[in-house]
Amino acid sequence: MIKTLKLGCQVSIAGKIYDAIERASHLGCNTMQIFARNPRQWRKGCLAEEDIKIFKEKVKIANIKPVVVHIPYTLNLAATKESFHKITIREFTQDLLEADKLGVEHLVTHMGSYKGSTEEKGLLKIVKALKKILAAANEAKTMLLLENTSGSGSWLGYKFSHHKFILEGLNWPQNIGLCLDTAHCFAAGYAIDSQSGLDELIAEIDEQVGLERLKVIHLNDTREKLGSLKDRHCDIGRGNIGKKGFHSIVNHPALCNLPFILETPKDNEEDDLRNIAVVKELYDGIL
Repeated sequence: MIKTLKLGCQVSIAGKIYDAIERASHLGCNTMQIFARNPRQWRKGCLAEEDIKIFKEKVKIANIKPVVVHIPYTLNLAATKESFHKITIREFTQDLLEADKLGVEHLVTHMGSYKGSTEEKGLLKIVKALKKILAAANEAKTMLLLENTSGSGSWLGYKFSHHKFILEGLNWPQNIGLCLDTAHCFAAGYAIDSQSGLDELIAEIDEQVGLERLKVIHLNDTREKLGSLKDRHCDIGRGNIGKKGFHSIVNHPALCNLPFILETPKDNEEDDLRNIAVVKELYDGIL
């Protein structure tokens, strides 16, 4: 099997949203992830049609694919407070429609926190929200990806039975898939620093939701201990997953052809360049 490395980073949209493409290209990325708006604020407006047009043109020229958008942190599909839940549904729908206008392939979301309620009620809230979102944006081609979490606090998605519950509740729609975060996996208790642990994770994903739904890998190391439930990323190979673990991850037959997105800590682009170089060193296929 011929393997070609799809590798990118979380890239800033400072200036204009299309400026992110030049940043990604400068880093040598052939895939990338962005926030399409401020991730820590409520929506304040929409992207200009001209900016969307330029973005799509530049993506095509740079041959960056897939482009992934991450949903803002302010939204919570499992929110207990009804008014907050309604705001989330409204803004999430707008974000999905805007991602579709940008022509991006995937919109990644955390599943949400059920704080003040129970896991099952939280999962039911997510199903309720996504039913409304998918109905309101029924012509959107952008695929929603449910990201796994570390399991800290009351965050849902730390085990893949949660993803199965949601997909079953939505009658297994084709436009919802999975984004796998390696640091979150390790924190949630999946021993992916070993080949056997990685194989067990992949088998669980396949059993619960089907490997064909896995579309993007967030490639992050962590200094936290196995099963810590703490979400804290660190540079590739410098944490407890380690270079051996990442060598197995980026070369695993079930994962190697998927896009890998780095969300490692950075103060400047040199940090991204260093992590990109490490991943390339670990990859056994065609760069």
